[in-house]
Amino acid sequence: MRGSLIIVLSFICGIIIGLFIFIPEFLRDDELSNFVLYGLMFFVGINIGADKNSWRIIKKVKLKIVLVPLSAIIGTLAGVSVISIFIRDITFRESLAIGSGFGYYSLSSIFISKIAGSVPGVVALLSNIMREVATLLMAPLFVRYFGKLAPIAAGGATSMDTTLPVITKFTGTEYAIIAVFSGTVLTILVPFLVTFILTAF
Repeated sequence: MRGSLIIVLSFICGIIIGLFIFIPEFLRDDELSNFVLYGLMFFVGINIGADKNSWRIIKKVKLKIVLVPLSAIIGTLAGVSVISIFIRDITFRESLAIGSGFGYYSLSSIFISKIAGSVPGVVALLSNIMREVATLLMAPLFVRYFGKLAPIAAGGATSMDTTLPVITKFTGTEYAIIAVFSGTVLTILVPFLVTFILTAF
């Protein structure tokens, strides 16, 4: 929760500074944001590659566990497809890309901003932060009314890290492996799926 609030506050501070304070031209250059994106992708790759435990889990688990991230993908894309009908300023394609962030707000919002523009990028940032916060706050309700796999699907990519403690608290430690696997798969898929959706149509 604290990390999400820091992200939101940083974002708000950036907007205020951009509106009321002179920003040097080089800080607004697209090339700078490109380098930030490259650096972020580099460190994401390091984190995934260095997490040997996640790779061992992926190798050992039974095939049925693949249904967990798959259900998160299908459910998310189906949900945003319905919601996109009621949103005029965001296209269907952009809605799918925003949903494909799966809670990974830092990476998905940068990709979407670069490809589709700042408006869908901002929506991606806020909606994916809300997904994480909702999982943190509503995990016990998800378990009670929808079963123990529900908070894992709701957490999306974050089920491998930030939402993992609350997920295991209300589902049991035996679900930690499933949560880490699902979060790892979705984390790996985010940059590819978001880019594909925004460029292939």
